[in-house]
Amino acid sequence: MSQIVHIVIEQMNAQLEKVVNGVQRLSEEEVWLRLAPNMNSVANLCIHLAGSEYQHFVSGLGNKPFIRERSQEFDRVGGYTKEQLLDQLQTVRRESIQVLNGITDEDLQRQVKIYFNGEDWKRMKGIDAEESERYVVRSIQSHLVYIAEHMGYHTGQIVLITKLLLKSSATL
Repeated sequence: MSQIVHIVIEQMNAQLEKVVNGVQRLSEEEVWLRLAPNMNSVANLCIHLAGSEYQHFVSGLGNKPFIRERSQEFDRVGGYTKEQLLDQLQTVRRESIQVLNGITDEDLQRQVKIYFNGEDWKRMKGIDAEESERYVVRSIQSHLVYIAEHMGYHTGQIVLITKLLLKSSATL
């Protein structure tokens, strides 16, 4: 296994542990609570992280079917328990690790295309595009860093929301 792959897995597992600790401290109602109308709940962020990791690692690098409706991740207002949210995150992580364990040093500079559906592309980029044009291209190494950073960004949001809901400064 490549050193950067090892580091990315280690960092993402540390972030996942913080997410798990935060979700476990909240009630079933609190995980779905939006602190303001334009904010996401902890549950929305968990669904988003699982969807993103699946899309980018399991599907994008692992060549599994592309199954994601990114926009709907933020629109949900219920439907999953805390246990289901955590199971989804942990299942995707196991699948991701299987894919990432197969990446060699030689693979790191290889370019990959990560595809998006039409609604998500329009929401993210502000433009309509044909199916054949809705993708980003990155080297696998760049992609690893990008997704690890994305995980860290949203983990920070989950930690902050959890602390605000619990009115606590406890470390997660």
